[in-house]
Amino acid sequence: MGDLGSVEHSSVMSNFLQKSGGYGIIDGGLATELERHGADLNDPLWSAKCLISSPHLIRRVHLDYLEAGADIITTASYQATIQGFEAKGLSGEESEVLLQRSVKLACEARDIYYDRCTKYLPDGIGNERILKKRPILVAASVGSYGAYLADGSEYSWELIAMWDTG
Repeated sequence: MGDLGSVEHSSVMSNFLQKSGGYGIIDGGLATELERHGADLNDPLWSAKCLISSPHLIRRVHLDYLEAGADIITTASYQATIQGFEAKGLSGEESEVLLQRSVKLACEARDIYYDRCTKYLPDGIGNERILKKRPILVAASVGSYGAYLADGSEYSWELIAMWDTG
């Protein structure tokens, strides 16, 4: 089963790296930047809370990272789970829409960035940031089961102990 898509995925990454000079720069702390833009993330959903309350901030942070030179942006989905959204009173269907939104927001930011690249001269005249059209990947941020628990157990042996004792 692992071989079915490995050539295709491998070539996508190889092509990306070839077009990017052999490396890719990943974005930084999404939560830190969301808070800098005024988001209150004191919530079990952490930055995924903004998928509900302020998706525009997620798009803005993605765009900030792209304009700062990131080649890979990660979705706002590390802490996002169906169970976590359902605990907030959302249905399974609504939860799935929010998970999809995390990808759509990153893709929208990439599209906005590309649009801005075409509006400015190659040397960046008329823009306070130098934009460069380049390959940009959107990567899903997938947290562990421990992240869903929102108790820090993904950073400790407690989660393993819980599985061992069943």
